[in-house]
Amino acid sequence: MTQELLKQVRVLEPLIQGDRIADVLIAEGKILEISPPGTITAPSAHDRDCTGLVLAPGLVDLYSHSDEPGFETRETLVSLTAAAIAGGFTRLTLLPDTQPVLDHPEGLARLQAHLPSHLPLRVQAWGAITQNLKGQQFVEVSELIHSGVVGFSDGRPLSNPVLLRRFCEYLEADPYPIALWPCDLALVGDGVIREGIEALRLGLPEALTMAETSVLAALLELVAEVNVPIHIMRVSTARSVALIEGAKARNLPVTASTTWMHLLGNSQTLRTYDVNWCLDPPVGNVSDQEALIHGLEMGVIDAIAIDHHAYTYEEKTVAFSSAPKGAIGLELALPLLWQTFVASERWSALTLWQKLSTSPSRCLGQTPPSLQTGQPAELVLFDPEQVWSVDAQTLNSLSQNTPWYGQSLTGRVLQTWYPHLGSNPLEWV
Repeated sequence: MTQELLKQVRVLEPLIQGDRIADVLIAEGKILEISPPGTITAPSAHDRDCTGLVLAPGLVDLYSHSDEPGFETRETLVSLTAAAIAGGFTRLTLLPDTQPVLDHPEGLARLQAHLPSHLPLRVQAWGAITQNLKGQQFVEVSELIHSGVVGFSDGRPLSNPVLLRRFCEYLEADPYPIALWPCDLALVGDGVIREGIEALRLGLPEALTMAETSVLAALLELVAEVNVPIHIMRVSTARSVALIEGAKARNLPVTASTTWMHLLGNSQTLRTYDVNWCLDPPVGNVSDQEALIHGLEMGVIDAIAIDHHAYTYEEKTVAFSSAPKGAIGLELALPLLWQTFVASERWSALTLWQKLSTSPSRCLGQTPPSLQTGQPAELVLFDPEQVWSVDAQTLNSLSQNTPWYGQSLTGRVLQTWYPHLGSNPLEWV
């Protein structure tokens, strides 16, 4: 039995608010012992000096895009899963917007067949709500449930409230999470920047705040009527944070997430016209950014999502207002968030890990990864001080659409562990 002894490592355990230096013994996909430094006796173990390193539960991605099948020039399943592992994720949750769409069991089986084997990673998927993501007709819900989807989401706005209500009523007896993006596409129009003074200065088309909040307000009224857990995706405005806070005060069964880039940028960031900051929804104004950060701190916003979305260099080499919306992030989110919030001492390391691991898993209705004796080893080893350059040689993703391409970052994942229950990495919950 191969054993690893990680010595003098900083152990983070968000579930019990634990943060300490310890030795950790791991063998055959299980945590055998966590003890004070120098107290574990394991003569056959491979010793590893982990002074200065962080050992913590694996990260959980709420939603990201898979470009295989359909758009393999942007990203393949091999590159996508490699990027997730390199970023410290042990659970990767895919949106259904592949080609063909994940709206039937055959699509899920096809995805499963193309996944690399023997990865330290669980790959799971949202099943579509509507056929071909057209927003007009339900999928066969029971068939997708039996196929093992984690929940239901089109990953794009739904404009038919009657259809959505009926879908929620259908799932009321067997509640699976439903992830919804509150957005009125007609109100967004061709907007690429949040309305405000910066939009006027930069001469970019505005995206109205009410394009998000008007739909969110109606959605929360629906949740009050139908007792089904709803996850609100891509929250990006201060007003939305206030609406969600009110909904939680009413004990409505809602959870919410914002993306990592909405925490790091705002409308002023767009002054460079870097097309990799062209996101959907657009980053908010400074007040929106601060409201999102504060909302995470107060528990109004539950989790940080990655929303990894790859595009080729040619697709992004256009004017800002014409650029496709989205950026890669699986390999970059942890080091950048650590430097912004933990190294600056605004957040504790436990707070960051809760928002990237514990809370996302709970939003999915799953048991969170943990770091306790006797538990499966679903872990990540992170060096918060290692400096590396973001370039074609270091990135696992095939695409390079990130504002940090060509820059040096501090903090890098060294290893992940995931205890497979079988030989196939696609382990539907």
